[in-house]
Amino acid sequence: MAAPRRTGSRRPPSGPQAAWLRRGLDQPGGKLPLFDTDGQRVKKQTIESCIKAGWAERWFHNPLKPDWLVCRLTEAGRDALLARSTVIAVDFRQGVRAE
Repeated sequence: MAAPRRTGSRRPPSGPQAAWLRRGLDQPGGKLPLFDTDGQRVKKQTIESCIKAGWAERWFHNPLKPDWLVCRLTEAGRDALLARSTVIAVDFRQGVRAE
């Protein structure tokens, strides 16, 4: 397994990568799930590409399931998700007259 980049990737996460990484935002320690919302295992390729990009890191080795990649979200992963989000500015004062 390749060592994670320290600076993070310059490209944004793909749809499946971002979906997986997003699930770690509200978890203690940024823990990333082993299974998707449909109960299917997250693809190993998705996990490994996120680790390689520096968006996720191995958290610990599970001796009972050595093939499971238990990971957590990194700060670079949080930054990549924020950079990928679209912020829409809304002016709620539109049409209000100042008197």
